[in-house]
Amino acid sequence: MDSLTGETCERRPISYRSIMNKSTGYLAPKSHYQILDGLRGVASVLVIIFHVLETFTGGNRFIQIINHGYLAVDFFFLLSGFVVAYAYDDRWGKLTQWDFYKRRLIRLQPMVVMGSIIGAAFFYFQVSPAFPFIAGTTIWEMLLLMLIGSTLIPVPISMDIRGWQEMHPLNGPAWSLFFEYIANILYAVIVRRFSKLLLSIFVSLAACMMIAYLVTGTQGDLIGGWSLNEEQLFVGFTRVLYPFFAGVLLSRVGKLIHIKNAFWWCSVLIIISFSIPRIGDEHHVWMNGIYDAFSVIIIFPLIVSMGAGGTLHSIKSTRICKFFGDISYPLYITHYPLIYLFTAWVVNNKIPLGAQGLLVGFLLVIVSIIIAYGCLKLYDEPVRAWLTKKYLMKK
Repeated sequence: MDSLTGETCERRPISYRSIMNKSTGYLAPKSHYQILDGLRGVASVLVIIFHVLETFTGGNRFIQIINHGYLAVDFFFLLSGFVVAYAYDDRWGKLTQWDFYKRRLIRLQPMVVMGSIIGAAFFYFQVSPAFPFIAGTTIWEMLLLMLIGSTLIPVPISMDIRGWQEMHPLNGPAWSLFFEYIANILYAVIVRRFSKLLLSIFVSLAACMMIAYLVTGTQGDLIGGWSLNEEQLFVGFTRVLYPFFAGVLLSRVGKLIHIKNAFWWCSVLIIISFSIPRIGDEHHVWMNGIYDAFSVIIIFPLIVSMGAGGTLHSIKSTRICKFFGDISYPLYITHYPLIYLFTAWVVNNKIPLGAQGLLVGFLLVIVSIIIAYGCLKLYDEPVRAWLTKKYLMKK
């Protein structure tokens, strides 16, 4: 498994799972943590449910259902750091920085492109007071944003074509991939060279920055990071620096927790931590800030340690982990255009939280999973196989 929002831990199709010599830039995959794959999938599904239910609350952070579902991004960052360190820490010297970047681009970029294309395909079906800029956006402006989104280059607020000030207005969640890329570059250029002591100091300082933001800020949560302005960039860096590099440190320390039925216990912990109601009111936002900090700094590393130390003993659990691990990244990066569409339907028709809204929301979750699986099998895996053969297996 290897990435945020969800990549697979060094998972590659069997058709190109071969060992190449040092000069090729290709390295054989390591064995991967199947339970962590599955947990990333569990978190991805919960993200979709969180976004569906969020639609009915008008974005009110105090009454959202599955209130802390936004912490899935921070969980993904932690997973990413852990598996990137596991996959590459002992391979420097066998590959160059450029080899590393090529491998990361091949793993992530195809689905970034697909997410942008899907966002463009659904864009004009999302006309709604919730998205005031869509109706006035020309097709050429939309296509330009689709091309820029395919590169993951963030756009300034002045180029917003939706009205939500997103750096990737066709596919909002791509903001987290932007920070994922930055974290990978920081790892390759600097942090991979850190000793455990220096890395521990760096991670501790990042944790202090997160705690200070959560306890002294006006929000009391980690929501944000998707706009290209000073405030949101600070939120984004605050969210990525601790969990990603705490994951790197956790991998290097190697202190794993071994328990029976680790996948199921970890899944329960994820569901509980995401579902805890908002703590404190608008006059005591620091209380929720403490909860967010505790979850990211203590609970999530505990879950990853348990997941990495666990073992799957049944065929059923193995298949579940593999399926949800395989679709987790495609699911995360393609589902939000459907959320935009769902939001427009809810707002335009004044749909309340009830049987009709929940039924359509449930169907959205199913359709999102189907689209993700189709993208994985018909596009992502074949494209990555071709790119790997062309750019990593050259003699």
